[in-house]
Amino acid sequence: MPVAIFFFSLLGAMLLGMPIAYALLVSGMALMWHLDMFDAQIIAQSVINGADSFPLMAVPFFMLAGEIMNVGGLSRRIVAVALAAVGHVRGGLGYVTVMAACVLSALSGSALADAAALATLLVPMMVQAGHDKSRSAGLVAAAGIIGPIIPPSIGFVIFGVAANLSITKLFLAGIMPGIYLALALMATWWWLARKEDVAPPPRRAPGEMLRAIREGLWALMLPFIIIFGLKFGIFTPTEAGVVAAVYSFIIAVFVYRELKLSAIYSLFVTAAKITAVVMFLVACALVSAWLITVADLPAKLVAMFQPLLGNPTLLLLAMMALVIVVGTAMDMTPTILILTPVLMPLVKAAGIDPIYFGVLFMINNAIGLITPPVGTVLNVVAGVTQISIGQVTRGVWPFMLAELAVLFLLVLFPPLVTVPARWFAG
Repeated sequence: MPVAIFFFSLLGAMLLGMPIAYALLVSGMALMWHLDMFDAQIIAQSVINGADSFPLMAVPFFMLAGEIMNVGGLSRRIVAVALAAVGHVRGGLGYVTVMAACVLSALSGSALADAAALATLLVPMMVQAGHDKSRSAGLVAAAGIIGPIIPPSIGFVIFGVAANLSITKLFLAGIMPGIYLALALMATWWWLARKEDVAPPPRRAPGEMLRAIREGLWALMLPFIIIFGLKFGIFTPTEAGVVAAVYSFIIAVFVYRELKLSAIYSLFVTAAKITAVVMFLVACALVSAWLITVADLPAKLVAMFQPLLGNPTLLLLAMMALVIVVGTAMDMTPTILILTPVLMPLVKAAGIDPIYFGVLFMINNAIGLITPPVGTVLNVVAGVTQISIGQVTRGVWPFMLAELAVLFLLVLFPPLVTVPARWFAG
């Protein structure tokens, strides 16, 4: 009965058009009422305590780093380096998109920021070169979701807080899976683009290539600084967010000189607004998470999945299918916050490595960002490129299937994640 009350009250509030944060509060209050422990003061205290988390301080700094990166010229220079390296090969602009997405993901950790930057810079170039507009936009959308996988990742921060896991270990475990997704996208692009009659641009002269690398060197150094600092314990994930924001600010203002002092205020306001939405959502979700524990819903769910506990692979496939279904109707952050306290007891009962599960869970949630009808990244790319959401959806399908294939392989072969994760963690 408590399971039905929680989910039906949540879905009912969402169907009425209530924002997800308030819907989570409503479902929590419904559960409190059912348990005969309703107390408005407890709800208020839980909301405040939910946002009072040191690891969550990384979120505003990574948000700010993403804004600075786009406004301050870091994104453009990273794309320029990729263009100089592989832009001259057949279908080179597609490979540039994926390579740039991998580097940008190590700067902001936000799929929306990465997709917006890539769509602005690369889709017009791809269309002008003769590539199909829908396919180009679809590749950009699919490449943008590498952002929550390769560290630093805002999604991993939120999941780590909700699951009480080491965010540093989650960050380091996401490096190779992010590369697997990039390779899958490149292979899919090669297969699709080989039939297009698009003449590649001429190879850049060595001088031009060196100039692009020299100008982009400061931007390219940040991913290595973040990963090196995390691996050797120089700073925590929260401190990594500060490093990313401060480094991006210094490079954008004093080296590239593209971020004007007059634009700093609006940039901070934009980052603060986005952060406020995410933090309030996290705070409200942790109220529901506490009540889920009080109502002993995880134990009831474990009992329901008891037949699958002896086969971790089947259990993972069932959980991934659940996340895919939920991801079609819900954004990444609420999906993480709602499902994490429900699924983690199952993961522990089945003896599955929680860091490994966290990587799979995050990949699945990232794919949800390009899954219609919600598909937040799809909407961002459609808005930036001025094409319909239907066209972007049509173009993204082959790449989304490739990413789902990678997820399936990682479920079947856990060492693809666990072995590199142990190596990166030292």
